[in-house]
Amino acid sequence: MMPTFASNLDALGQWRVATDAKLADLARFAREQDLLNEASAEWFEAMRHRLSGEKLMVAFVAEFSRGKSELINAIFFSDKGRRMMPASAGRTTMCPVELGYDAQDPVGLSLLSIDTRLQAASLAEFRLQPQAWTHIALDLSNPDGMAHALGEVVRTRLVSKEEAKLLGFWDDERVEDNPPLQDGDKVEVPVWRHARINLPHPLLKRGLVVLDTPGLNAIGTEPELTLGLLPQAHATVFILGADTGVTKSDLSIWRDHLCGPALARFVALNKIDSLSDPLSTPQQVEDVIVRQCESVAQTLEIPPEHVFPISARQALAARLGGDAVGLRASRLESFETALSEGLLPKRRQMLADSAIDGARQFQSQLGRRFGELRRQHAEQLLELRGLRGKSTGKVQLMLQRVQAEATEFEQCTARLSAMRSVHSRMLKAALHDLSSDRLRQEVDVLGQVLGGSWLPLGAKKAFVDLCGRLRLLIEQAQQRNDETHSMLVASFAKLNAEFGFSLLAEQQLDVRKYTDDLTLIERNYVQYLGLSQAFRLAQPGFQEQFRRMLISRLRVVFETVSNDIELWNKTASAQVDSQLRERRRNFKRRYESLDRIQSASNELDTRLQEVQAQDERVLQLQTRLNTLVEELVSQAQAEVVLAGHEGHASVSDYLKAAHIEPISLNLSGADEVSQGA
Repeated sequence: MMPTFASNLDALGQWRVATDAKLADLARFAREQDLLNEASAEWFEAMRHRLSGEKLMVAFVAEFSRGKSELINAIFFSDKGRRMMPASAGRTTMCPVELGYDAQDPVGLSLLSIDTRLQAASLAEFRLQPQAWTHIALDLSNPDGMAHALGEVVRTRLVSKEEAKLLGFWDDERVEDNPPLQDGDKVEVPVWRHARINLPHPLLKRGLVVLDTPGLNAIGTEPELTLGLLPQAHATVFILGADTGVTKSDLSIWRDHLCGPALARFVALNKIDSLSDPLSTPQQVEDVIVRQCESVAQTLEIPPEHVFPISARQALAARLGGDAVGLRASRLESFETALSEGLLPKRRQMLADSAIDGARQFQSQLGRRFGELRRQHAEQLLELRGLRGKSTGKVQLMLQRVQAEATEFEQCTARLSAMRSVHSRMLKAALHDLSSDRLRQEVDVLGQVLGGSWLPLGAKKAFVDLCGRLRLLIEQAQQRNDETHSMLVASFAKLNAEFGFSLLAEQQLDVRKYTDDLTLIERNYVQYLGLSQAFRLAQPGFQEQFRRMLISRLRVVFETVSNDIELWNKTASAQVDSQLRERRRNFKRRYESLDRIQSASNELDTRLQEVQAQDERVLQLQTRLNTLVEELVSQAQAEVVLAGHEGHASVSDYLKAAHIEPISLNLSGADEVSQGA
């Protein structure tokens, strides 16, 4: 049986766990041997958090009745024989749903009231306010009770047009997008703005987050969704109906919200089973499917191979019934292969590269430190062996020489203090233009354009100019850090020559790569500043949401750049403190050794043995360090082994081990199975 997206994701999870274990071994060794400085400890903590806690978000986007819920079931949750997110006839929800798992939160459903749209706080800010959410516990052993509780996400209420306008569900300028009026000129709106379902499913525990984005009306009226969650998704799956092709509303979703790049984009042409015709030959049906795929590709302006014809209903039924022939006929496996290959290897490679690069740098730092210690031991052994048969007066002269060398060495402290002062000023200058205040100032310039007229037609140019200025700020930070690197190279060379240090400036930092993140943000957001969005952008509420979400996204980029620069500088300066401390310890050990030899003639051989033992221990530490790093590199570079093979447990095995029963969740009520969902 072909590997599924679920089995590939679970295999990636196994790789992450194994790689994190090797990283933990390396960190534990360094901590136990007192080899971990502040900068290295920060890197280990950040890297382990990425391996264990970083989420992988896959967003499913479709108009209602496209079979979205059934596709989610077929891809992720068919391993135990029952639907996790079943489709059923009825009213679709306009409430976006996140399905994931966080061990820090209780299992359950969290709901954010639609009335929070009237407040200035963003969804990201509300995530940090537990009291703003309505929490409903979910009993994993009671599927019926869970289905009833999750029915909350489809609840709606009737409000006046004025209230609907304030909430963002009514626009006098875009009448065609407004929902139909109910009795008494009332507008039906959702009770909830956002839903989060926290469940300990193995795939969700591996870091998967499934984002269910229901319908054009919900996407178009929720700025947090369009400006925040969708652009941040690692992959987007846009679902169309094979029986309908690209409808007007489908095209609106694609052009307005999905044409910007993501890590991976996929178009699923669902319900190909509905094209079957008893009066047509199989080849004729296949020709119809091919023509539909070509038509969709032409309309969406994408290559035909990026359109995947599937039958989610047929695939789910086949997996539940163990029907290999039906599964092949559904063509889901080809789509899953593309989804896996387009997303998971890139994610694994990024994590592997980060882990390997950091471990190699740590190995290099400690290698220099071990080399310096062994050089000092060699000098001390040579010095002690030269005392064999020497008089007490000779030992006294050696004591005086050690004192003189220590006094001369301490002269370096003034030089180090001056270097640190210059280094601190240069670091402060490099970080100055990356602060939140400077970022807010730059965004405020865009805000003046947006708020300067009722119809901000110059917004797109102002936004492009803003992104250009932000790229320049990152470039300036790069140049200043390059100057810091040059200063440290020159200073270290002088300190090494005059005081016997073995300082080495770290490899130059490259933060220009983060301009790619700015480019991605620009391409995702610029579509909301075009003429087609001008009326919506003219609304003060949408403008404020746009500004807050933009600052939030940009702050992540700038904080990442700042953190990288700070960590690089900490790492570069930490070796100075380490070598200074070791040299002082060495002078103290030499003096104490000679003093003991002077007071007792039989101490010389004992001290020689002690120094030799210390040198052997350093050699053992270096060997152990190299072994741990090579094991980490080997694991990080290892091919991902599919779950269920080579001794790994399957998803079903994980469910059994976790005592999780298959459950049936009624989330959207949007898609009708009888229509070929």
